[in-house]
Amino acid sequence: MNDKLDQAFEAFKTYDWGTDIKAIAPIDEAIIETYGDAAARKELEMRLAEVLTTDVSRDAKDMVCRKLRTIGTAASVPTLAGLLLDEELSHMARYALERIPAPEAAKALQDALPKAKGVIKIGIISSLGQRGTTEAIGAIGGLLGDGDAAIAAAAAKALGDIRTADAAKALAKAKPTQAVTNASLACAEALLADGKKADALMIYKKIAMSSDQPKHVKLAATKGMLECSKK
Repeated sequence: MNDKLDQAFEAFKTYDWGTDIKAIAPIDEAIIETYGDAAARKELEMRLAEVLTTDVSRDAKDMVCRKLRTIGTAASVPTLAGLLLDEELSHMARYALERIPAPEAAKALQDALPKAKGVIKIGIISSLGQRGTTEAIGAIGGLLGDGDAAIAAAAAKALGDIRTADAAKALAKAKPTQAVTNASLACAEALLADGKKADALMIYKKIAMSSDQPKHVKLAATKGMLECSKK
C-alpha cells in the first residue's frame, strides 16, 4: 500500500483535470484506511499539505484541498491560510477551511479578511458565515456599509447565516437593503426556534412596520410576529 501511496503523491507532479483519477485513488483509500488511526491520519494530512507548498499545477492543488476538507485539522491550517489571498487558489483553500472544525481555521479566515479585496474578500466573508463564526460578527458588521455593494451584501448574508442575537443587532444598525432584510428575517427565524421570542419579535415588528418593504416581506414578518405570540 505504501508503494501505491507514494506513486499517487508522485502523480500530483503531472496531475491536471485530464489525468486518470485512478492515479491518485490510493490517497482516497488511505483516507478511509487511516480512520481511527490518529498518527497515520496526521502523516497523510501533512503529506497532502506539503504538496500545496510545491510547484504542482493548480488542478493538483485543488484536488489536495478537497482531500484536506475531509481530513484537515489545525495542523494543515497554516498552509491553507497561505493560499487565501491567491486569486487562483483562494476558493479551494476556503473550501477546505470551511469544514475543518479547529478554531485555528476560523481565525485564519478572520486574519485574512482585512487584507483581502474584491471577490476574495466576498468569499472569505461567505466562509465565515458558513462556519457560523460568531467571533467575526464585529468585523463582518463593519462591512455592511462598504462602498462595494457586493461586499456589503455578502456581509449581510453572512450575518444571516450566523443567525445569533449579536448578528441581528449588527444588522439592525445597517441601512435596510434587501440583503439586510433577508438576513434579519433569517436571524429572527433562528431566534424564534431557539425560544428567544422577544428578540425575534423585535426584528419582525421592525420589518412589518417599515414602509419600504414589499408586501410579501411584510407578510412574512407578520407571520413571524404571530408565531412569537403563540404559547
